[in-house]
Amino acid sequence: MTLASPARAAFWLAGATLVVDQAIKLWALFIFDLAAKGRVALLPVFDLVLIWNRGISYGLLQQDTELGRWMLIAIHVVASIAIALWIRRENDGASSLGLALILGGAIGNGIDRILYGAVVDYALLHWGEVTWYVFNLADAAIVAGVVLLLYGAIRGATGASEAKP
Repeated sequence: MTLASPARAAFWLAGATLVVDQAIKLWALFIFDLAAKGRVALLPVFDLVLIWNRGISYGLLQQDTELGRWMLIAIHVVASIAIALWIRRENDGASSLGLALILGGAIGNGIDRILYGAVVDYALLHWGEVTWYVFNLADAAIVAGVVLLLYGAIRGATGASEAKP
């Protein structure tokens, strides 16, 4: 069985997201050595800083035990499988691409958790002393994916209501 074009494109995007995410993390950890450099200012509103996130989004559900770590890995695996199956069924292009970004980001963060016991976060947006959460490319892809999913859902709901007589 061959995959329809939207699904094929989505899986390519998920793979590209995963590869770029992991490449940046490997560069930050082992080439740039962000751990040794500490906080590095790149722009007036953007710094690099290494944070090991042992929880999920925004540092929620911090897990400091091996059981907690492996429970989060299991959630990553189940969610990734569910998203991959959803991609195969999805007909809307925007939603397929959104799911792809979510899948690539989820797998990228899951790999971190397996390899390092925590997710590698490195990007810090700030305005003076006001800071946002430290995040990574996988997190940004997941957020962008959710936005695309919402867009597809709203567009689909609007289109459905317009189609009624």
